[in-house]
Amino acid sequence: MGGVHVHLKVVPGATRDAIAGLYGDRIRVRVRAAPESGQANEAVLALLAKTLKVPARQVSLVRGPTTPRKTIVVRGLDAATVQHLLLDDRA
Repeated sequence: MGGVHVHLKVVPGATRDAIAGLYGDRIRVRVRAAPESGQANEAVLALLAKTLKVPARQVSLVRGPTTPRKTIVVRGLDAATVQHLLLDDRA
């Protein structure tokens, strides 16, 4: 599968949606959505697409639909750009 794989640690039920830096070798992502019926997964994908400035169809979940440790794939960007937008360019 082509694209950049990004390993996440997802924290559902947070007070706001945010990329929260590194958590070990993963990127911590906080979302307001509950971990029910895929709501948190959808919120994570939407947040990443918005942060990376790509259409939602370019971001998909490839591993971990029911656990906090997830792997997503981003198509259309290189690894350096993904890292910069998710970690280096946080406000």
